[in-house]
Amino acid sequence: MTDPAWMPFGGEDVPNASFEAARCVVMPICYENAPSYGAGSARGPFYILEASAQLERLDEETLTDWAAVPIHTAAPLFPADKPKAMVRQVKAAAAKVLSAQKFLLSLGGDHAVSIGTIAAAAEMFPDLGVVQIDAHLDLRDVWNGSRFNHGCVMRRVVDDLGLFVLPVGTRALAAEELEVVRRKKIRPLWAHRIAAGDPAWAEAIENLPPRIYLSIDLDGLDPSAVPGTGTPEPGGLAYRQVLSLIRTLCRERTLVAADVVELAPIAGSHVSEYTAARIAQKIIHSRCPPGEGR
Repeated sequence: MTDPAWMPFGGEDVPNASFEAARCVVMPICYENAPSYGAGSARGPFYILEASAQLERLDEETLTDWAAVPIHTAAPLFPADKPKAMVRQVKAAAAKVLSAQKFLLSLGGDHAVSIGTIAAAAEMFPDLGVVQIDAHLDLRDVWNGSRFNHGCVMRRVVDDLGLFVLPVGTRALAAEELEVVRRKKIRPLWAHRIAAGDPAWAEAIENLPPRIYLSIDLDGLDPSAVPGTGTPEPGGLAYRQVLSLIRTLCRERTLVAADVVELAPIAGSHVSEYTAARIAQKIIHSRCPPGEGR
């Protein structure tokens, strides 16, 4: 399985805007350390970028050209293998983007990269909250030998950063995580309680703070939509449910940054990376509509 080469989001037909001119910066973060099950997420950003070249430029819901938004795709970041050093490096890279008042969309990589990007956003926006689309709570204190493992992402967010977290689509958890949910009064939107059609997201997010970081672990979607992820769990969100939540967040709150992580490519199949690219495109289009300012 030969990895694709780096390309800008949208492929060669979409101009890669300069950093200064961009409204949105796409940051590929190529990192994986101590995966729990399936491996390969370090290669995920390249596959998402390759798949994005196949996207049609017209958004089918609004009939507008999403690629009219000035997008800068940064060179891929290859952080250190050591988890704590990785977090520092990712945080510094994210802070550069956010301090320039750009919308940041990170492509992982395993979910641990989100610790750094969320930490950078939290320093800029003290009223930040996190919406986490994920099959898992990621609330373990230590997992596979590190406090900065993908299974510990939201534990670092609620304990170390003190942020409000709304997990969405949860359907797998450990006893340790349930204890944290109860102690921190976290109220997950369990997958089995989310309406099968178009959920009432506005009611679900009414307690969120004004600024939001959206973290999408692709295993939050059902494996029928995204089979290529490290720990696929049955009973997940449908693609259109995820889009509905993205639209609602962008309408009701200020989305300051987002990530799409945990793509583990499957040889001979393109469905997972293409779905991930479509979700990334929808985030960009919903957050930065063509023709509007920053």
